[in-house]
Amino acid sequence: MGTLLQILQTLPGIIIAFSFHEWGHAYAAYKMGDPTARNLGRMTINPLAHIDPIGFLMMIVAGFGWAKPVPVNPNNYRNYRLGELVVSLAGVTMNLLLALAGTFALVLIAKLNGMGFRLEESAIYFLGTANLSGGMLTFLNILISFVTFNLALVVFNLIPVYPLDGFHVAEVLLSKVLGPTLFKFLRNYGQFILIGILLLSRFGFSFVGSVSGWMFRGLLRLMLMLFGMNG
Repeated sequence: MGTLLQILQTLPGIIIAFSFHEWGHAYAAYKMGDPTARNLGRMTINPLAHIDPIGFLMMIVAGFGWAKPVPVNPNNYRNYRLGELVVSLAGVTMNLLLALAGTFALVLIAKLNGMGFRLEESAIYFLGTANLSGGMLTFLNILISFVTFNLALVVFNLIPVYPLDGFHVAEVLLSKVLGPTLFKFLRNYGQFILIGILLLSRFGFSFVGSVSGWMFRGLLRLMLMLFGMNG
């Protein structure tokens, strides 16, 4: 468990990422013909509609958690396969857009304040922060946590294991090719596979952390090029 300041810096990212992720699912389902989530008040970015108290607490204390899943009825989709695909990808799409916006803001602030970045394989360092106030440094750290968490949600949710979004995407795209046996297995034992992945991450084998870190550095390089900066 990190310090109180570190925990507070992660809260905005957790709350916003979860809220937009679940809103994305609800909105996409509605556009595909299923009003279930909208009728239950879940088509909103109000975090109170989406935050699961235990899942939120686990995220802060243990580093992994969950929000309330958005209820959908795929039988209402005008096109079942397209609906499953769009709705499943809607949540991570929102997180990716939030990560892009956060990275843009991070580099814009750096540009305006004469800062730079040093990007390494396992870390990102600020350069030229001597003249920044403590409040601005805190805000930059909040932005980093915001981007990091959104990218982590993208990577984690795209793992093709039930009940994650990636499972539904893989089932739609590959079930006719790979057959139903594999997907039946993943439905029955997906939660145990996820527990194994989470346990491995606690011992330093974090696939999600590695991939999301690589994505963060890629987004930073893209934004640095956009602003004509070096990194």
